[in-house]
Amino acid sequence: MSEPVILPVKSVRNPRDLGGYIGFNGHQIKFHRLLRTGNISKITPEDEQFLLNYGLTKIIDLRSPAECKANSDKSIQGVAHYEFPLSADDNTGGKGLDMSREFEQYRKDQYAGFYMMCQRYHDHISNQFSQNNIHQIVSLIAATTDGAVLYHCSEGKDRTGLVTVILLYILGVDLETIRQDYLYSNIMLNDYRKVRDARFKKAGENDKFRANMRILGSVANAYFDTSLITINEDFGGIDSYIANQLGIDQQMQEKIRKNYLEN
Repeated sequence: MSEPVILPVKSVRNPRDLGGYIGFNGHQIKFHRLLRTGNISKITPEDEQFLLNYGLTKIIDLRSPAECKANSDKSIQGVAHYEFPLSADDNTGGKGLDMSREFEQYRKDQYAGFYMMCQRYHDHISNQFSQNNIHQIVSLIAATTDGAVLYHCSEGKDRTGLVTVILLYILGVDLETIRQDYLYSNIMLNDYRKVRDARFKKAGENDKFRANMRILGSVANAYFDTSLITINEDFGGIDSYIANQLGIDQQMQEKIRKNYLEN
């Protein structure tokens, strides 16, 4: 696996360029074309200018409507903005949802967050709402012939991770490299989890609650495998899933490869 390309953007979590990975027939994914990050609601003018200079032309927000309303993306002049949530519900603990019941469970059961995350990945794969919006996301990316498309959720790891899995697979990247790219979010979010844990400790939260918060702020092989197992067992494998559930036909897949792989 080639090393992930980390963008020098400090005010946005988990900023990476998918360029450099090797896809179909040894062709490399182009740089300055596909960018994955966390939310950009607090992006600084300096980082905004960097992304504009980097070629940014489109932003796709994968967060729920409630999350977008609570922490809306900063508008960047000259950049088109789209919202394609992977879930209509806010299950992140944002201002759109009362999480008191879940938090009480987190204080009692150190594994509650883990099981919830596995279920969330299963639902993102299986839910027709998610499938329809992934189709819209990939269609928009396929139709973009120039400039960089940035797609993001809150922390740039789960919903962003799933969209990245689909894109890299269509581009012909091997599954182990895709897995390692997905898991790399843990390294990118180390400081984020550290700061958040210190805040919870200061607030007097118990060890089980803090363990759950670390789980919710991380990615895991188990989540990745939950997605693949759901795809394989319920939808006949990833190729069938992409074609039949996501409605991404061979013509669209070839268009993506033409636009995003080096000749």
